[in-house]
Amino acid sequence: MSEEQDLVRRVRVGLGARSYDITIGAGIASDLARLISPFIKSPRVFVLTDETVASFHLETVRQQVEGAGWVLHSYAIPAGEASKSWANLEAVLDWLLEAGANRGDVLLALGGGVVGDLAGLTASLMKRGMTLVQMPTTLLAQVDSSVGGKTAINTRQGKNLVGAFYQPRAVIIDTDFLATLPQRERAAGYAEVVKYGLLGDEAFFDWLEVHGEKAMALEPEAISEAIARSCEAKAAIVAEDEREGGVRALLNLGHTFGHALEAENGYGPELLHGEGVACGMMLALLYSARLGLMTLQDAVRAEKVLSRAGLATRIPDLAGGPYPAARLIAHMRQDKKVRGNSVPLILARGIGHAFIQPDSDLADVEAFLTEATGR
Repeated sequence: MSEEQDLVRRVRVGLGARSYDITIGAGIASDLARLISPFIKSPRVFVLTDETVASFHLETVRQQVEGAGWVLHSYAIPAGEASKSWANLEAVLDWLLEAGANRGDVLLALGGGVVGDLAGLTASLMKRGMTLVQMPTTLLAQVDSSVGGKTAINTRQGKNLVGAFYQPRAVIIDTDFLATLPQRERAAGYAEVVKYGLLGDEAFFDWLEVHGEKAMALEPEAISEAIARSCEAKAAIVAEDEREGGVRALLNLGHTFGHALEAENGYGPELLHGEGVACGMMLALLYSARLGLMTLQDAVRAEKVLSRAGLATRIPDLAGGPYPAARLIAHMRQDKKVRGNSVPLILARGIGHAFIQPDSDLADVEAFLTEATGR
């Protein structure tokens, strides 16, 4: 291992017989063959990636796979949220079946959340379950979608409505991959990092107030610490509630609002997922303050941390608008958890103290959004 790899961090996701390690460090892609060798039953590896990531990182993976004497089969989908589709799910399954893949083979997801979600759902369906390894290349995927086993595709009716819970055998996070990430994508992922401080770890939020800009600048110790603490927070929640029957819903802080914003934008490139989540978190905090659950001062603290990363925190400042309140409510009604005229929201009693409000009144939420949007 190199000197950089001396800083490798490991986080365990404790799920009994299905437990797995998240390995985090700079340059650990150069150790890929060793990290996945326990899962190799036949001398080949299937890699699902996207066209952009392939141009940056597929050759590194190829060298590792072929250097170990294995054969690499790769398939690249177009980059972007639109690729989480029925058509691509079918295409990837056909690719695997035509190549003769079986349950004992490894499917390596090399990319961001779109690739990870599509690969995870594909792996769950492929002959009722093939081995999945996540190798996320974006900050958002590294701290969120690659961990915990939630997989899905989008449909005309909404985001992530068709999916499965399917855990990987390992998650391999090379922080060097983030150097090829555009600043906007890095900021979008940082929103999910901030989320962990806001929902359950005030000390981590305090740390981000001091060190967040170093993490955003990819200072090695700071970014590794931010990713590791985010993964630790998610791993603890997943271990307690794997299938989102209780506390795992806390991970959706900002997402009900954020998904509505994304849907109104048509999941277009003008609004990235993390940008929607950042604004969605601020809406959740401001709504909490409106209800008297937390102080406006705490909401302003959160807004400063997000704003310093270049994230818009108010609806009128988002690209891809307008976002009329009535349209956002219509999208929120598509949420899987809506019952009648109420929707569950993740609200907060202060920084680090989020909770599940199971029956937020949609009429009141619409009134709040009308004020927030001016529409």
